[in-house]
Amino acid sequence: MAYWLLKSEPEIYSIHDLKRQKTTVWDGVRNYQARNFLRSMQVGDRAFFYHSSTALPGIAGLCRVVESQVVDPTQFDPRSDYYDPASPPHNPRWWTVRVEFVEAFDGVLGLEVLRQHFSPDELWTLRRGNRLSVMPVDEPVAAKILRLARRA
Repeated sequence: MAYWLLKSEPEIYSIHDLKRQKTTVWDGVRNYQARNFLRSMQVGDRAFFYHSSTALPGIAGLCRVVESQVVDPTQFDPRSDYYDPASPPHNPRWWTVRVEFVEAFDGVLGLEVLRQHFSPDELWTLRRGNRLSVMPVDEPVAAKILRLARRA
């Protein structure tokens, strides 16, 4: 089992939305490196749900990959903000995963708390200028995040 970090703006889709819906396709990723990370995910992998572009950015919960190698349907929908007219249905460009809710943390592990406990090399979201919405998290870092979240 691997660990990942998935970013979403809570006004668009939050950990509470996932809790209510139980599962979702993690669609709309349009960065090749992030797409490649999504293609690397396996069923059973865990992902930290990170709320970005909000007053208190940080890790808000945990989800699990329940389906991998999912074609992102938004690339074919001309009404979608994520429509990609250069991506043909017979050879899709954008792939993703389906995730299910595992838990919402009692409080958000904010960016400042994360900076106190991790270096940018340990947790990529702390790197200056990093805009990736999907990134790997090493197992020791994941274990420490879980300890911090459950203590908070």
